Order: sequence, then C-alpha cells, then structure tokens
Amino acid sequence: MKYGVKMSDIAKEFSVSVVTVSNALGDRGGVSPELCAAIKAKAVELGYRPSVARRPRQKQETGDKPARRFLTVGILTAERFCGDKGTFYWELTQRVTRLLKRSTNVLCESVSMRQEKNCLPPELVTSHKVNALIMLGQIGHDYLDMILQVGLPVVFLDFYDEHYHVDSIVSDSYYGGYLLTDYLISMGHRRIGFMGNVTETSSIHDRFMGYIKALMEHGIPYRKDWTLADREPNGPLITDLVFPPDMPTALVCNCDETAFRVISALKESGYRVPEDVSVVGYDNYMVSDMCVPSITTVEVNLEIMAQATVDIIFKKLEHPDYSEGKRIIPGKLIIKNSVRRLQEHEHEKVESKTGVD
Repeated sequence: MKYGVKMSDIAKEFSVSVVTVSNALGDRGGVSPELCAAIKAKAVELGYRPSVARRPRQKQETGDKPARRFLTVGILTAERFCGDKGTFYWELTQRVTRLLKRSTNVLCESVSMRQEKNCLPPELVTSHKVNALIMLGQIGHDYLDMILQVGLPVVFLDFYDEHYHVDSIVSDSYYGGYLLTDYLISMGHRRIGFMGNVTETSSIHDRFMGYIKALMEHGIPYRKDWTLADREPNGPLITDLVFPPDMPTALVCNCDETAFRVISALKESGYRVPEDVSVVGYDNYMVSDMCVPSITTVEVNLEIMAQATVDIIFKKLEHPDYSEGKRIIPGKLIIKNSVRRLQEHEHEKVESKTGVD
C-alpha cells in the first residue's frame, strides 16, 4: 500500500480537478456515475486514505443520552485583504475563533492570490477536515463556485454576493459611508473625494454608494476624478498613492488602513492633515488611534458580527436547510482629530480659485 497518496494524485490520473475527486469520493453529486466509480477504484488501487478531522475526547453525557459529536469549523480568509502586520480581519478572526472554540475545533487557512486565480482548492476542503466553512473577505466567483460545489454549510463574513444564496454577516457599510460624508458636509466641506476601488468588494461599493447619497442630498455634484484607487485591480495595495492636481478638501477612505496610508502620503506630498485635507476612515481599527492625527471613522461592532456568524453556522450545522440571508450589523460614527471645520470664507475661496460653481 502506498502512503501519502493525495487527492491531487488521483486527479492527475483522470485530468480532473481535486474538487471533482472530492465530490466523487464523498458521493456529493456533480460527477457522472462512470467517472465516480473509476475514481473510487483508483483511490483503492493507490491506497488513498482520507484525512479525518481531529476530534477531541468526547465527554460522556449523563443517562442514556449519546455523547455530542465534536465538529470542526474552518475559517478561510482572502489573503489579499490581510496585511503582514495584522489587519482588521485578524482581529475579527480572533473573535470568531474564541467563540467557536467553546464547543468546536477551529482550523484557519488563507487563500492566496495564486490559489484564487488558478482555482486551487484549500487544504481544509481537499482533506475533508471541516464540517462547515466561514469565508472572510471577498473572493472571486470562480473560486466561490468551486468551494460551494463541495456542499459544506458556508457563511460569508464581511461580504455578500447576490449571485449566491449564502448567508452573510456584514456591517452597514451603506449607512456608514453616508454618515462619514454627511459629517464632512456638516463641517463645511463640499469638495469631497472617495479613496477605494469601488468594485473590489461589496463593502467598499456600499460605502461608496452611501457617499454618493450624501452628496446628492446636499446638491453636491459627483466628480469622477475624485474617486481614487488604493490598490491594483484584484491585487496588492498601491505603494505610491496618486492624488489629483485639483485636490478635494476632504477624502472618505474605504477603511482605516487606507486612511492611515493616505495621511502618510499626503504629508509626503506637502499637505497638512487636517489643515489642508481632512480624512476619514472606516472600521475603528487600532490603526485609527495610532495615526497622527487620530482618524475619524465608523466603528464596526466586531463582537456582534462574530457572535452572529457563530450562531448562524451552528444553526446550519444542526439544520442543513436553515437559511437566514443577509444580516446587517449597524455601526456608529466616532469623531477624532482628522477633520477640520472649513469656514464659509475658506469654502468660497477654494471654489473661486478652482472655478467650481
């Protein structure tokens, strides 16, 4: 018998994907009966042994009740949204893990850009180590299609996708973007830009739409040249942020990390914050207090998001047909030091200088 045989070895024998092999061995459907039988026969021939999720010792219940089955939940995180020095997602993962570990095993894995681009399945799925998945951070459709074909209970955390009927937990990004922009307007700003790739994630898009709503309510025209990118399309963060020659007096950033980077880049370009340009972020992550000046932001209730995610994943494990849809967690405006009130005469001076009506 050959040891160390993997599903990828079987997949190569038939020139199929690892997911196809996984579906065939797990009788999940989506594979023709002939191919399914051939894959199973080849697995026996090669001596394939499926990995089994580690299960801790079970505590015997009193009376005649059987011991509760100990489950394993996997957390898959999109690597392209996690920085090397820790991000908002690290803290959210920690909170979810802490809640899960009260009654389950937890395994975490990040999905690299290479995996996502080439639809290479994560080890959590190919090794059958988990009973359910929490997916943190927006992932492309092709990769989602592959993961969802496996048939595990899944919850999307901090993103949603209308193409799929998958339960999602998200912050109220639309209203948060609106709150930030409305606050800037109340502080006398009318020349307000948005920093973030609008179509990169559902959260960024919703924050952008909240920004647009606030502009429209106050009769402020939207300027496309003030919607600025903070990362390459589907890729890494932009190292050298570029600002327009005709600068706005305020920038709504899609998250605190971007706001932190924007403030640093503005200073390097000779701008003062908030004296010349006011900046706001989103999340109220620790970087917002580390920054000088501290960043006005919208606080996301991580504890409620984590608890909601855990509650739903347990319901789905207990009742496979359970579906909740999208649960939206409200946030609140946190005012710090990165915004300056613009006086009326300053507003008129800027508009007169730039020829804006």
